[in-house]
Amino acid sequence: MQIRGQRPERTEVDRSLVTIPSREAILEALARDSIPLAELELAKRMGVPEEAQEVLHRRVNAMARDGQILRNRKGALLIAEKLDLISGRVNGHPDGHGYLHGDDGNEYVLAPREMHQVLHGDRVLLRPTGIDRRGRREGAIVEVLERAQKRVVGRFHREHGVFFVVASDRRISQDILIQPDSIGNARTNQIVTVELVEQPSRHVQPIGRVIEVLGHATDPGMEIEIALRKHQLPFEFSAAAIKRAERYTEAIRPAQRAGRTDLTTTPLVTIDGETARDFDDAVFAERDGRGYRLLVAIADVSHYVRPGDAFDREARERGTSVYFPRRVIPMLPEHLSNGLCSLNPNVERLAMVCEMSITKAGRVAAHKFYPAVIRSAARLTYTQVAAVLYQSAGADAGIDAALIPHLRCLDEVFQSLLNARKQRGAIEFESSETELVFNDEGKIEGIRAIVRNDAHRLIEECMLAANVCAAIFLEEHDHKLLYRVHAGPTPEKLDNLREFLREFGLGLGGGSKPTTKDYARLMESIKDRPDRALMQTVLLRSMQQAMYSPDNEGHFGLAFPAYAHFTSPIRRYPDLVVHRAIKAVLAKEHYEPGDWRALGENASMTERRADDASRDAVQWLKCFFMKDKVNEEFDGTISAVTSFGIFVQLEALFVEGLVHISELGSDYFKFDAARHELRGERGLHTYRLSGKVRVRVAHVDMDLARIDFRLAD
Repeated sequence: MQIRGQRPERTEVDRSLVTIPSREAILEALARDSIPLAELELAKRMGVPEEAQEVLHRRVNAMARDGQILRNRKGALLIAEKLDLISGRVNGHPDGHGYLHGDDGNEYVLAPREMHQVLHGDRVLLRPTGIDRRGRREGAIVEVLERAQKRVVGRFHREHGVFFVVASDRRISQDILIQPDSIGNARTNQIVTVELVEQPSRHVQPIGRVIEVLGHATDPGMEIEIALRKHQLPFEFSAAAIKRAERYTEAIRPAQRAGRTDLTTTPLVTIDGETARDFDDAVFAERDGRGYRLLVAIADVSHYVRPGDAFDREARERGTSVYFPRRVIPMLPEHLSNGLCSLNPNVERLAMVCEMSITKAGRVAAHKFYPAVIRSAARLTYTQVAAVLYQSAGADAGIDAALIPHLRCLDEVFQSLLNARKQRGAIEFESSETELVFNDEGKIEGIRAIVRNDAHRLIEECMLAANVCAAIFLEEHDHKLLYRVHAGPTPEKLDNLREFLREFGLGLGGGSKPTTKDYARLMESIKDRPDRALMQTVLLRSMQQAMYSPDNEGHFGLAFPAYAHFTSPIRRYPDLVVHRAIKAVLAKEHYEPGDWRALGENASMTERRADDASRDAVQWLKCFFMKDKVNEEFDGTISAVTSFGIFVQLEALFVEGLVHISELGSDYFKFDAARHELRGERGLHTYRLSGKVRVRVAHVDMDLARIDFRLAD
């Protein structure tokens, strides 16, 4: 990993000048030899010089990711098609069976007997064996290529003199046996971490040893400890990173000011939620002729976190900060995230600034980036700013009167950006968020809705504008970057959406390639319908998940042709990468973090991992909250429809549970994925997404973090 100038001295091989065999040539070489080849042997037979073997290694890895070639247990290379084998990753199911997400793009069912030799997440070679009675592809595992589980968290048990651990991740359905001399201080029903000393095989269960006793499942904060280990989240910083953080002082030295614009007298402010602890963005606006000058100042994390250093290695591994109820696992040590890189009020901080000239119509007429020294004039909250701008609270909101004209100018900028958003047709979905309420003992005592106001949207629009400028700036200077990509609907999802809409006499414009404006027009046409919540949910689910990629496919939902993440380098690694690229351009250099595609894939994975971990912790807390409400009745809304039942969200409590299909009545129900409904054959009952039902809490399973409902009588 390095930053190098445009004209580097040729002290090492310039990889851009190295010629390596094409993918086709590599496949031909492997086919010609008819035996598995080690990578070094392949390089030798193809005449690849030693200095080019690292580039060959990257190409081989890319071919392995795409499923063109496979590596056996010894690391030798094989042609996938020639073996008639499929590589892929195993996804376990609590019932004991599993699925293989094949590199060929297909999904294969794995019977329980096949799952006995693997654990969730393992990478395997599979031989397709046919089609099951439900029309699904089946397969048999030929070889395990990679073991994903080295440590497992779960509940410790002793039954009939046998010690074992039941994994908290129910996708691991096998019990892990523990030898009597490997239980440590574990006691029955405690939550422990075990290290696997023997992986499963066809005839042997996995065997482990207890390396950590976490406590009892109901101990405060245990849900977070479990989630951290279940999802293999790094949560402790290395001694090297902590030591490096302690070397930095709060005061900005004269040398750090060199080459930076002094904005310490500009009244930038941070605007965040009441409970925020790190402040990575500050804003300021003023009138400039017939338009506006908008400054978005972002903490200059890249000044402290250098490519390849202890901070960088750990930040790259984490990918993002993880937000749990009452606890944050930061991407960077707190000395940085809550200190040097947090734009706290009335202290000088280093920042990267995006300065924009914005017209009355909300168009960004010009933009530029530069490093600066800033001094935040105030730490404001959304509630305070909304009170001043939209409730005429004035000084009663606790804001310095000198700042209020600047806030009003920010609101004018927001209104112009909002107008431009509507003009380009960006989709605006109504969203609802909740927060958990805890008592002094750390126990959950309630769940309440978070009320969003226009101050939230004001900051969002300013950040969106800066993010777009970052992407455009790097494109203009022909520098690679990680885009935040949000592709349009797939053909299959689009067909299902159109079929659903036809039933309601609605249509989506745009033919086979609808635009964001087509979605926005449809959203506008249904805004007064009583079933608009249903329509919005279906429209939202027709879209693909956003991800990070060096290939620009635009951002469909926001209707931006190019979009990147620039505004949160404290908590997102892709933003840090974008900062480094911008700095490199300003210095007339080039930033090269390595394999851009692999970097984007890792960032997308860590984002999903963090979301899954947070969701698990919240779900467990909701189960704990509901465990004393068994047999109580509540009104709810159908939040999802599946082949095995309906999920219902309670309207008063914001808690979701399952009504199994067997509890829906004495009828045969047909699942219609396109219509998002379960319809009884006799036509007496139909359950559709967003429908209203009244349910009774039937059972709360704390181990599975699952809530079961029954329809109320």
